[in-house]
Amino acid sequence: MIYPNNFEQKIGFNEIRTLLRERCLSTLGKEQVDLMEFSTDTEQVNRWLAEVREFRLIQEGTEPFPLDNVFDVRESVARIRLEGTYMEEGELFDLKRSMETIIAVVRFLSMGDELPNGDINHTYPALYALSDGVATFPLLVQRISQIIDKFGKMRDTASPDLLQIRRELARMEGSISRTLNSILRLAQSEGVVERDVTPTLRDGRLVIPVAPGMKRKISGIVHDESATGKTVFIEPTEVVEANNKVRELENEERKEIIRILREFAKQVRPNVREILDSYHFLALIDFVRAKAELARTFKAIEPKVGAEPHVDFIRAIHPLLQLSLSRKQRTAENNDVPLAVVPLDIQITKEKRLLIISGPNAGGKSVCLKTIGLLQYMLQCGLSIPVDERSMVGMFKNLMIDIGDEQSIENDLSTYSSHLMNMKNMMKQANPYTLILIDEFGTGTEPQIGGAIAESVLKQFWKKQAWAVITTHYQNLKHFAEDHKGVANGAMLYDRHEMRPLFQLAIGRPGSSFAIEIARKTGIPEEVISDASEIVGSDYIQSDKYLQDIVRDKRYWEAKRQTVHGHEKELERTIAKYEKEIEELRQSRKEIIKKAKAEAEEIIRESNKRIENVIREIRQQQAEKEATKRLRQELAEYEEAMLNDSVAQLNEKNKAKAKKPANKAAMREGGLMTDEELKAKIEKIKNRKERHERHVKEKEERKQTAAESLKAATEKRAKNRPIGNGDTVRIKGLTSVGKVETTDGKQATVIFGGMRTKMAVSRLEHVDTATIEETKKQFQAYNYSRQTRETIDQHRSQFKQELDVRGMRTDEALNQVQYFIDDAILVGASQVRILHGKGNGILRTMIRQFLHSIPNVTNCRDEHVQFGGAGITVVEL
Repeated sequence: MIYPNNFEQKIGFNEIRTLLRERCLSTLGKEQVDLMEFSTDTEQVNRWLAEVREFRLIQEGTEPFPLDNVFDVRESVARIRLEGTYMEEGELFDLKRSMETIIAVVRFLSMGDELPNGDINHTYPALYALSDGVATFPLLVQRISQIIDKFGKMRDTASPDLLQIRRELARMEGSISRTLNSILRLAQSEGVVERDVTPTLRDGRLVIPVAPGMKRKISGIVHDESATGKTVFIEPTEVVEANNKVRELENEERKEIIRILREFAKQVRPNVREILDSYHFLALIDFVRAKAELARTFKAIEPKVGAEPHVDFIRAIHPLLQLSLSRKQRTAENNDVPLAVVPLDIQITKEKRLLIISGPNAGGKSVCLKTIGLLQYMLQCGLSIPVDERSMVGMFKNLMIDIGDEQSIENDLSTYSSHLMNMKNMMKQANPYTLILIDEFGTGTEPQIGGAIAESVLKQFWKKQAWAVITTHYQNLKHFAEDHKGVANGAMLYDRHEMRPLFQLAIGRPGSSFAIEIARKTGIPEEVISDASEIVGSDYIQSDKYLQDIVRDKRYWEAKRQTVHGHEKELERTIAKYEKEIEELRQSRKEIIKKAKAEAEEIIRESNKRIENVIREIRQQQAEKEATKRLRQELAEYEEAMLNDSVAQLNEKNKAKAKKPANKAAMREGGLMTDEELKAKIEKIKNRKERHERHVKEKEERKQTAAESLKAATEKRAKNRPIGNGDTVRIKGLTSVGKVETTDGKQATVIFGGMRTKMAVSRLEHVDTATIEETKKQFQAYNYSRQTRETIDQHRSQFKQELDVRGMRTDEALNQVQYFIDDAILVGASQVRILHGKGNGILRTMIRQFLHSIPNVTNCRDEHVQFGGAGITVVEL
């Protein structure tokens, strides 16, 4: 239930409805706006919001939604239910284009991924539910295309009879034109008519303009006279019969066209009901699109709606107030002054059903009240609301409001009487699913009795567990909130030092009216203010001042608490960061020590092995003492060099300890060998080592050659194979590398960075491994910021496929074209239009010369003559 009847007018919803109508593409959507109404069905409301949410996702995507031609031909379609009726050519043309739009929309919304069980997981399920079961009639569209051309006229080939009639008509008109020109040339040579005179058309017949004095020189019928009387129009006798024949052929042509239209109407007539249903679907899509556009204007969202009553608006904004301030800012002389609505945090829960808002006049109490009423009503009408995504909302069955002056001379009602009538109806309808909004509760009569009655009415609301938001200045209502469970005070904040309202709602404490301060600020004499203070009493003034001080102190300590809380969070993050770094250093130290120990042990094992081999050879060869000493010295030098290499990897403390094994090894003694034997042995060891190293090197070269050959063959085979899902590709002529998400052979969806783009497969090419690695290095070298990515996304969402450069200088126009083509390539557009006008053709020539220099531009051509001709250049990318 909505109370009173002008509820929408009181909360400003009529303006919302007007804004919504302006965003509809046709009367189809506008009718749906007029039919839009408040709903108490939670599932229905969530379904409406899901439709808007999905359409906003479509608008933010790269693939355009096919809602190009929306025409309302329901009246024409309904008319042909009667036998013998038909649709005119223009109506048939609109029917064809709008039905093509319906077909494209249904096909778009039917997209999705196929599940293992054969079902389709639709990309936009809520919108698909609207299109499910909608008839599209592609055969009728095909038949219309056979009889109506792209300009909306009947084709010559619509029937054999029509083709024959039009050929005969063209032959007769050509004959008349030749005869008339012959007569005209003869008359010009004889001076009967002027040299620059040409045949003209009067009443569908070709005639010759002649001066009144010369009309008897030409035999024929006078058909008309100019307004000035200086010219008469004569149809020569030679062409009268031919013109009559043309008239007969034109009548036959019209009859044949009507016959064709009636025959087509017979095909349409059995499907009229289904066609009208499909137009109802088109109306709903137009309506949803308008809601999505309005949501974008208001920067609104679609929250999840619960079945139970609940209001938790976070950073709520009154949309009409924000729109009004935005317009004022655009028209203001000083645009540096920001104009914006202060967001409100409004919470009403089961524990606090009644909210009593108090505060100074012009402090925002009424705006707060209207914001709650408008947003809740918009939500239950299926519209997006400008709140934070954390907001939680529920459903109410009754919305009731009492705001403004409702006095009525006709019904003999004063302002207070009208308020009492509203209170009576509200108390009668109040229940746990009712939201009541009352502005300036209890005003309009003597304050004491008005406050008492207001408190009594409020108690009735409280007993019936109704939900309410009430604004007031009465102290007894503020006390009522403190004394009753389920009732909360709220204050509109006011800056006492700067004497200005803050337009912020603080729930949990009452507000002050700041009457004395505001009166003093407006210039009321101090004597009057003093007298008023004495009349009301010092206790009241002091209590109001104490209340203001409490509010001020609470705001101060709340700010302090927030600051301390922020510092604590920052300190916790810093401590966690240091602890993580210390743990990483400890782990790294362990790994380094473990690795160093393993390397030292390996060096020692190798040294001991070599020493043992040399000692064994000495003993076997019984070498001389001199050779033995030389051998010892070489071994000592070898082990010392090995240990010095390891010491360089460790620390200085291990250097002295690492030399001890070498000194010990140098003290060992055993058998002796000759100098020649020792040299031969060492040379043999060196040769063996060199052969081993050469063998390893050759083996590595063979592996490298084989790997490169395999890589070249693989890349050649990859380039020749068709592009498929998961392939790494790039746009021909560009360097950006992307990955193919899906492809159907002709079109492919490719992800470049974080951007998804759809384009023709012929514009893509495979990328080799080296290019991929180079791209990775580039992305590592250039770490794109979040602001850059958001800028790219903004370009995609705001891109329009048409640029207007009419009236620009050549250099300015070329700059605009360059930026436009860059954006078109970025978003993956396949075709764009540039409006430059005809004029002398200079601007068109310069633009096309510039376009031919861009590698990604495949073709430039004139637009069709119906849509602008040579004044528009169509660019294909």
